[in-house]
Amino acid sequence: MAIPLTQPEGQSGTGVPATPRRAFRKLLAAGLVGSSIEWYDFFLYGTAAALVFPKVFFPHASALTGTLLAFSTFWAGFVARPIGGVLAGHLGDKYGRKPVVVACLALMGAATFLIGCLPSASSVGALAPTLLVILRFVQGLAAGGQWGGIVLLLTESASPKRRGFAGTFGQTSVPVAVILSNLIFVAASGLMPDAAFLSWGWRIPFLLSVVMFGVVLYIQAKVEDTSEFRQLREAVADKDGPVVRAPLAQVLRSKWGTILLGCGLLSATNSLFYVSISGLLSYGTGTLKLQRDSLLAVVLLSSAAMLATIPWSGHLSDRVGRRPLILIGGLGVAVWAFPYFGLVGTASLPLIFVAVTVGFVFQCLTYGPIASFLGELFAPNVRYSGASLAYQLSAIVVSGGTPFLMTALIAKAGSTWPVAVYITLMGLITFASAWFLPETNPAEVRADPHAVPGAHLHQAAAR
Repeated sequence: MAIPLTQPEGQSGTGVPATPRRAFRKLLAAGLVGSSIEWYDFFLYGTAAALVFPKVFFPHASALTGTLLAFSTFWAGFVARPIGGVLAGHLGDKYGRKPVVVACLALMGAATFLIGCLPSASSVGALAPTLLVILRFVQGLAAGGQWGGIVLLLTESASPKRRGFAGTFGQTSVPVAVILSNLIFVAASGLMPDAAFLSWGWRIPFLLSVVMFGVVLYIQAKVEDTSEFRQLREAVADKDGPVVRAPLAQVLRSKWGTILLGCGLLSATNSLFYVSISGLLSYGTGTLKLQRDSLLAVVLLSSAAMLATIPWSGHLSDRVGRRPLILIGGLGVAVWAFPYFGLVGTASLPLIFVAVTVGFVFQCLTYGPIASFLGELFAPNVRYSGASLAYQLSAIVVSGGTPFLMTALIAKAGSTWPVAVYITLMGLITFASAWFLPETNPAEVRADPHAVPGAHLHQAAAR
């Protein structure tokens, strides 16, 4: 029996159907677990691309070339993410959030499991990296589609006064996934010799993604679509038809500037995050000659700071607004970029831990409120399309290319200062983007018990 997301008695004071507390807690848990496994699958590839794939899939290339080739396959997932976001947004705005989320989770689980089954280049030659790129592209399609669906399931089902906090259960899945992927990678590599790990041990973390299908079955059986989307469906004359015939075209016509600024919001967090979880592993083991497992442990421990900071920042955005936290976070990343690489350059693990942890805290100040903020910038009937496109454009522009760019810049300059300049620029882009976007949860909305964040921006939303 599906979990009902509305109270039988009626509506909350805001006019949005209320969610029973127990049912909503189950939804938060399902969103956190499902999204964590999804990101685990996606991030696991980054760790493997830095430490394993150059030797398994590009064994005849030099160390530098092999790393660049591995990171180029890593980028393929980010190229696919906007495509996945567009497709999922189109379907999610027309037919509902839940079915699209279920499809994306299943697709990610299947692609990741199959990566663990791939033959090496020594066995089948060029076919191996070709299949790797294809499956990475499928991972990207799934990741591009699931983010918007998960955060909308959470925020549209929450009380309008707690949407900032509710959205962070999708965002907190990112550090959970980083911790899980690194823990399992460290365990798999630590329990066997390097030769065995490169031969077959690296496959174990990928094969474990089979557990995703249990989460898919739970969401399919126990979770209904959001009450806000169902209200939209009831508002149209033809209840069996789509809410919007062409949501992507509509949002591009009316909100293209918001989409670009929304993409810019993620520049700081995406660039420094992928430097820390992927680029740093390659640089630390290759140039600084640090132990692989020691660096993985540093990333793992640093990620723990995100577990507290992301929910706190989302909660605070319900109290003080979304933009102030994003502005502080973007500026913090810009200011911290040079100290970050200065500390990394010492090759001291405690100082690298400080660099990554402080960087993660600044990232979280932007990343926590973004789930609710991006959604609230768009009317409900085009929200999946608009928020997904903004989020995933940043993936292809910033996220996927950052480890590749970091490796190439350091190889050319012989120093990390060009990468620090790049991170500073990304922080300033986030700051500027937040500065020019409207606040969706201003003081007058927070003070009015009947006001829904973002509603004042699109009262005349297209039907």
